[in-house]
Amino acid sequence: MAQSRSSRVFTISFPEDLAVEVDEIARQESRNLSELFREAFRVYRMERIRRSLDADTAYARTRNRKPYTEADVTRLVREIRSATAAKKRPAR
Repeated sequence: MAQSRSSRVFTISFPEDLAVEVDEIARQESRNLSELFREAFRVYRMERIRRSLDADTAYARTRNRKPYTEADVTRLVREIRSATAAKKRPAR
């Protein structure tokens, strides 16, 4: 029975000047091309996540019409917890 691969093979093409640069970087870093491109993809993916988080943060700032401080957040959490606890207490 044939065993399935735990990786996939991709074929990519580069203009010659870029291909020379890729080979040179791989040689300088003592990596093969697969290692180089795996690392490049990891960096790309992390940068993409960072850009998404930055966009979400920028959007969130536009939604916070009253900028809350850390002290405000602490106070609000205490108020909500007190109100929730008061609702759970049996009436006398």
